[in-house]
Amino acid sequence: MTRKNFVSMILGAIGGVLFALGMCMGLLPQWHAFGWGVTTGVIGLMMLIAIPFVRRAMSGRPVFTPLRGRTVAVTALAVAGALVLGVGMCMTMIWDMLVPGVVVGLAGIVMLLALIPLCKGLKD
Repeated sequence: MTRKNFVSMILGAIGGVLFALGMCMGLLPQWHAFGWGVTTGVIGLMMLIAIPFVRRAMSGRPVFTPLRGRTVAVTALAVAGALVLGVGMCMTMIWDMLVPGVVVGLAGIVMLLALIPLCKGLKD
């Protein structure tokens, strides 16, 4: 395992745990820890956001590169797909709209699956 993969794995594990713990602390009223939860979640999120920049720096590449239109479009599709999937889950579990929620959730999954050929391309 290379050093950059090891560092990414450690940052991802710690950041993911802190983010998840912060979300639990902030969203479970029984814990009475909303302020601490937001702080913990933000620290975890910052660690997760730092991973690509740390990997680029450890690879000897420039940390920041100019944005391309394709990158912006793929990111917009990923965000939209995640939001549509989340709305479908809310419709199903919270708003008691089972069939429409499943349909909307499937649309979000299809949007997220469309990212695979956009990012990797299609090969024979």
